[in-house]
Amino acid sequence: MTPNESAFAVTRMTAFASDPKGGNPAGVVLDAENLGETTMLRIAADVGYSETAFLTRTGTEEYAVRYFSPLAEVAFCGHATIAAAVHLADQIGPGNRVFQTPAGRIEVHTQSTPDGIVAGFQSVPTHSDPADAALVAEALSALCWAPTDLHPDWPAHVAFAGNDHLVLPVATRERLARLDYDFNALRLLMERERWTTVHLFWPETGDLFHARDPFPVGGVVEDPATGAAAAAFGGYLNAVAGRADRQVVIVQGEDMGRPSRITVHTHADTDRVDISGTAVPIRSPGLES
Repeated sequence: MTPNESAFAVTRMTAFASDPKGGNPAGVVLDAENLGETTMLRIAADVGYSETAFLTRTGTEEYAVRYFSPLAEVAFCGHATIAAAVHLADQIGPGNRVFQTPAGRIEVHTQSTPDGIVAGFQSVPTHSDPADAALVAEALSALCWAPTDLHPDWPAHVAFAGNDHLVLPVATRERLARLDYDFNALRLLMERERWTTVHLFWPETGDLFHARDPFPVGGVVEDPATGAAAAAFGGYLNAVAGRADRQVVIVQGEDMGRPSRITVHTHADTDRVDISGTAVPIRSPGLES
């Protein structure tokens, strides 16, 4: 814990994993009522994770939540939401709660299971539209990929679930494993288009997908688990395969050595998507982060 962190109760969690060495780390601050934006940004930078969630209790089971990367505020962050929900459950017990975020109202729920506390949230309404061919070409150039690296059976889209994400289907698992992109070029493109991540996915089966999410706009090369992108991917599935009651699993973080599993539920009667997963505390930041 750094000197700046030590003035506040920052809890380090990892989301979408049951092992501290897996998942996506996030910071959680439960009492952020008196913290200004500059302070929250400094704490997030000190924590050093892709996002830190700052919660202020506004009702019996309702919280105002803001998310900060080391570089900027983010409208919504899925893995930090899961981390915050599990941490709340650890502190005050499982249950249903509401997070009022800059992206909208998010309902979260937690329950105790034999595998630990599982948290879930329902996204804001999602939507997904075909990506402009010129933007896809620009993204491929930044990724140092060729058009043939894209899967021919799945379209490229820009999908939304609180943030925009460029969704690119990858032709092979081997191509997905070889990710060595132009950090600055992709960052500039994402900043210009206001994409939060580029969600690269390979379909192993109809209900199991492998993904990687470059995140240069947040100051990190890659997220090992990205709940917001997973929710957007659910909207993508609704757009390309039809709205339906379905459950799929996204495996992420394997190529980073931080394996993660995100469960995605889509519904026939709504554009909202349910995301769920586990989270556990990181007790030794020097070893686990």
